[in-house]
Amino acid sequence: MNTHNPTGNSQRIIGITGGIAMGKSAVSNYLESVYQLPILDADVFAREAVEPGSPVLAAIAERYGSGVLLPDGQLNRSRLGDIIFNSTPERWWLEQCIHPYVRDRLVTSISTPPLNDVERYPIVVMVIPLLFEARMTDLVTETWVVMCSPEHQLQRLMERDGLTKEQAIARINSQMAVSKKAARADVVIDNSTSLEALFSQVDQNLAKQPQTTTLPQT
Repeated sequence: MNTHNPTGNSQRIIGITGGIAMGKSAVSNYLESVYQLPILDADVFAREAVEPGSPVLAAIAERYGSGVLLPDGQLNRSRLGDIIFNSTPERWWLEQCIHPYVRDRLVTSISTPPLNDVERYPIVVMVIPLLFEARMTDLVTETWVVMCSPEHQLQRLMERDGLTKEQAIARINSQMAVSKKAARADVVIDNSTSLEALFSQVDQNLAKQPQTTTLPQT
Protein backbone atom coordinates (compact mmCIF):
# COMPACT_ATOMS: atom_id res chain seq x y z
CA MET A 1 0.00 0.00 0.00
CA ASN A 2 1.23 3.44 -0.92
CA THR A 3 0.24 5.44 2.15
CA HIS A 4 1.45 8.69 0.59
CA ASN A 5 -1.45 10.32 -1.21
CA PRO A 6 -0.27 11.93 -4.47
CA THR A 7 -2.44 14.97 -3.76
CA GLY A 8 -1.02 15.38 -0.26
CA ASN A 9 -4.37 15.03 1.51
CA SER A 10 -6.21 12.25 3.36
CA GLN A 11 -8.20 11.02 0.38
CA ARG A 12 -8.39 7.26 -0.08
CA ILE A 13 -7.60 6.41 -3.70
CA ILE A 14 -8.31 2.80 -4.68
CA GLY A 15 -6.53 1.53 -7.77
CA ILE A 16 -8.37 -1.37 -9.41
CA THR A 17 -6.49 -3.59 -11.81
CA GLY A 18 -6.28 -7.22 -12.87
CA GLY A 19 -6.12 -9.33 -15.99
CA ILE A 20 -8.13 -8.49 -19.08
CA ALA A 21 -11.76 -9.70 -18.85
CA MET A 22 -11.42 -10.67 -15.20
CA GLY A 23 -14.07 -8.35 -13.79
CA LYS A 24 -12.58 -4.90 -13.19
CA SER A 25 -15.63 -3.21 -14.69
CA ALA A 26 -18.01 -5.30 -12.60
CA VAL A 27 -16.25 -4.13 -9.45
CA SER A 28 -16.02 -0.47 -10.45
CA ASN A 29 -19.64 -0.38 -11.66
CA TYR A 30 -20.72 -1.82 -8.32
CA LEU A 31 -18.72 0.75 -6.37
CA GLU A 32 -20.23 3.52 -8.47
CA SER A 33 -23.85 2.36 -8.36
CA VAL A 34 -24.05 1.14 -4.75
CA TYR A 35 -21.62 3.48 -3.00
CA GLN A 36 -21.78 6.43 -5.43
CA LEU A 37 -18.00 6.55 -5.61
CA PRO A 38 -16.41 8.56 -8.43
CA ILE A 39 -14.67 6.38 -11.00
CA LEU A 40 -11.69 7.45 -13.09
CA ASP A 41 -11.19 4.97 -15.93
CA ALA A 42 -7.77 4.89 -17.59
CA ASP A 43 -9.30 3.24 -20.66
CA VAL A 44 -11.54 6.27 -21.18
CA PHE A 45 -8.52 8.56 -21.11
CA ALA A 46 -6.61 6.20 -23.41
CA ARG A 47 -9.42 6.50 -25.96
CA GLU A 48 -9.28 10.28 -25.63
CA ALA A 49 -5.57 10.14 -26.44
CA VAL A 50 -6.24 8.68 -29.89
CA GLU A 51 -9.20 10.80 -30.95
CA PRO A 52 -9.07 12.28 -34.47
CA GLY A 53 -6.79 15.29 -34.56
CA SER A 54 -4.70 14.14 -31.60
CA PRO A 55 -0.90 13.99 -31.84
CA VAL A 56 -0.95 10.35 -30.74
CA LEU A 57 -3.30 9.29 -33.54
CA ALA A 58 -1.17 11.18 -36.04
CA ALA A 59 1.92 9.34 -34.81
CA ILE A 60 0.12 6.00 -35.08
CA ALA A 61 -0.98 6.70 -38.65
CA GLU A 62 2.52 7.80 -39.59
CA ARG A 63 4.05 4.64 -38.15
CA TYR A 64 1.56 2.08 -39.46
CA GLY A 65 -0.07 3.78 -42.44
CA SER A 66 -3.64 4.76 -43.25
CA GLY A 67 -4.77 1.16 -42.81
CA VAL A 68 -5.09 1.76 -39.07
CA LEU A 69 -7.69 4.48 -39.70
CA LEU A 70 -11.37 4.05 -40.48
CA PRO A 71 -12.97 6.05 -43.33
CA ASP A 72 -14.22 8.65 -40.82
CA GLY A 73 -10.72 9.19 -39.43
CA GLN A 74 -11.27 7.21 -36.24
CA LEU A 75 -8.72 4.66 -35.11
CA ASN A 76 -9.28 1.15 -36.43
CA ARG A 77 -8.79 -0.57 -33.09
CA SER A 78 -9.09 -4.06 -34.48
CA ARG A 79 -6.33 -3.46 -37.03
CA LEU A 80 -4.07 -1.80 -34.48
CA GLY A 81 -4.72 -4.64 -32.05
CA ASP A 82 -3.56 -7.18 -34.61
CA ILE A 83 -0.27 -5.29 -34.80
CA ILE A 84 0.53 -4.51 -31.19
CA PHE A 85 -0.67 -7.74 -29.60
CA ASN A 86 1.65 -9.70 -31.84
CA SER A 87 4.73 -7.52 -31.39
CA THR A 88 6.09 -6.58 -27.98
CA PRO A 89 8.26 -3.70 -29.31
CA GLU A 90 5.27 -2.17 -31.11
CA ARG A 91 3.08 -2.50 -28.04
CA TRP A 92 5.75 -0.79 -25.94
CA TRP A 93 6.01 2.01 -28.48
CA LEU A 94 2.25 2.60 -28.36
CA GLU A 95 2.16 2.53 -24.57
CA GLN A 96 4.94 5.12 -24.41
CA CYS A 97 2.77 7.36 -26.58
CA ILE A 98 -0.44 6.91 -24.59
CA HIS A 99 0.58 6.44 -20.95
CA PRO A 100 1.87 9.99 -20.33
CA TYR A 101 -1.47 11.40 -21.48
CA VAL A 102 -3.41 8.96 -19.29
CA ARG A 103 -1.26 9.71 -16.27
CA ASP A 104 -1.67 13.46 -16.73
CA ARG A 105 -5.46 13.13 -16.99
CA LEU A 106 -5.62 11.02 -13.82
CA VAL A 107 -3.44 13.43 -11.86
CA THR A 108 -5.39 16.44 -13.07
CA SER A 109 -8.70 14.79 -12.20
CA ILE A 110 -7.81 14.19 -8.55
CA SER A 111 -5.97 17.49 -8.13
CA THR A 112 -8.71 19.82 -9.35
CA PRO A 113 -12.42 20.36 -8.60
CA PRO A 114 -14.58 18.58 -7.91
CA LEU A 115 -12.60 15.47 -6.91
CA ASN A 116 -10.00 17.35 -4.86
CA ASP A 117 -12.75 18.09 -2.31
CA VAL A 118 -11.86 15.43 0.27
CA GLU A 119 -14.90 16.05 2.46
CA ARG A 120 -17.22 15.47 -0.48
CA TYR A 121 -15.15 12.69 -2.03
CA PRO A 122 -13.22 10.88 0.72
CA ILE A 123 -12.81 7.87 -1.60
CA VAL A 124 -11.96 7.92 -5.30
CA VAL A 125 -11.58 4.86 -7.52
CA MET A 126 -9.13 4.59 -10.40
CA VAL A 127 -9.50 1.69 -12.84
CA ILE A 128 -6.08 1.20 -14.42
CA PRO A 129 -5.63 -2.09 -16.33
CA LEU A 130 -1.86 -1.55 -16.59
CA LEU A 131 -1.45 -0.12 -13.10
CA PHE A 132 1.76 -2.03 -12.39
CA GLU A 133 3.10 -2.21 -15.94
CA ALA A 134 2.74 1.55 -16.44
CA ARG A 135 4.22 2.30 -13.00
CA MET A 136 1.18 4.24 -11.83
CA THR A 137 0.97 2.80 -8.32
CA ASP A 138 2.16 6.13 -6.93
CA LEU A 139 -1.20 7.61 -7.97
CA VAL A 140 -3.20 5.43 -5.57
CA THR A 141 -3.15 4.68 -1.86
CA GLU A 142 -4.10 1.02 -2.23
CA THR A 143 -4.23 -1.55 -5.02
CA TRP A 144 -7.02 -4.04 -5.65
CA VAL A 145 -6.46 -6.89 -8.10
CA VAL A 146 -9.51 -8.64 -9.55
CA MET A 147 -8.78 -12.13 -10.82
CA CYS A 148 -10.43 -15.35 -11.93
CA SER A 149 -9.34 -18.68 -13.35
CA PRO A 150 -7.53 -18.67 -16.72
CA GLU A 151 -10.36 -20.73 -18.20
CA HIS A 152 -12.98 -18.18 -17.17
CA GLN A 153 -10.81 -15.34 -18.41
CA LEU A 154 -10.32 -16.85 -21.86
CA GLN A 155 -14.00 -17.66 -22.27
CA ARG A 156 -15.13 -14.21 -21.13
CA LEU A 157 -12.67 -12.42 -23.40
CA MET A 158 -13.62 -14.41 -26.48
CA GLU A 159 -17.34 -13.86 -25.85
CA ARG A 160 -17.04 -10.19 -24.89
CA ASP A 161 -14.82 -9.04 -27.75
CA GLY A 162 -15.74 -11.60 -30.40
CA LEU A 163 -12.16 -12.87 -30.62
CA THR A 164 -10.73 -16.15 -31.78
CA LYS A 165 -8.91 -18.24 -29.21
CA GLU A 166 -5.56 -17.22 -30.70
CA GLN A 167 -6.44 -13.51 -30.62
CA ALA A 168 -7.64 -13.74 -27.03
CA ILE A 169 -4.51 -15.56 -25.88
CA ALA A 170 -2.31 -12.93 -27.55
CA ARG A 171 -4.09 -10.18 -25.61
CA ILE A 172 -3.85 -12.07 -22.33
CA ASN A 173 -0.15 -12.75 -22.83
CA SER A 174 0.54 -9.08 -23.56
CA GLN A 175 -0.08 -8.20 -19.91
CA MET A 176 1.78 -9.01 -16.72
CA ALA A 177 0.70 -12.38 -15.33
CA VAL A 178 -2.18 -11.80 -12.93
CA SER A 179 -0.41 -13.94 -10.32
CA LYS A 180 2.39 -11.36 -10.25
CA LYS A 181 -0.14 -8.56 -9.89
CA ALA A 182 -1.84 -10.39 -7.04
CA ALA A 183 1.49 -10.80 -5.26
CA ARG A 184 1.95 -7.02 -5.29
CA ALA A 185 -1.63 -6.09 -4.41
CA ASP A 186 -3.06 -4.89 -1.13
CA VAL A 187 -6.35 -6.62 -1.88
CA VAL A 188 -7.07 -9.63 -4.10
CA ILE A 189 -10.67 -10.17 -5.18
CA ASP A 190 -11.68 -13.55 -6.60
CA ASN A 191 -14.19 -13.37 -9.43
CA SER A 192 -14.31 -17.08 -10.22
CA THR A 193 -17.76 -17.83 -8.84
CA SER A 194 -20.84 -15.59 -8.56
CA LEU A 195 -21.52 -11.87 -8.66
CA GLU A 196 -22.92 -12.17 -5.15
CA ALA A 197 -19.60 -13.54 -3.91
CA LEU A 198 -17.71 -10.89 -5.86
CA PHE A 199 -19.70 -8.01 -4.42
CA SER A 200 -19.45 -9.44 -0.90
CA GLN A 201 -15.65 -9.24 -1.17
CA VAL A 202 -15.90 -5.67 -2.41
CA ASP A 203 -18.12 -4.71 0.54
CA GLN A 204 -15.72 -6.27 3.03
CA ASN A 205 -12.61 -4.64 1.63
CA LEU A 206 -14.20 -1.24 1.22
CA ALA A 207 -15.22 -1.33 4.88
CA LYS A 208 -11.66 -2.02 6.01
CA GLN A 209 -9.65 0.93 7.22
CA PRO A 210 -6.44 1.43 5.23
CA GLN A 211 -3.30 0.40 7.08
CA THR A 212 -1.00 3.15 8.25
CA THR A 213 2.35 1.47 7.80
CA THR A 214 3.57 -0.59 4.89
CA LEU A 215 6.38 -0.89 2.42
CA PRO A 216 6.09 1.49 -0.54
CA GLN A 217 5.33 0.01 -3.95
CA THR A 218 7.56 0.51 -6.94
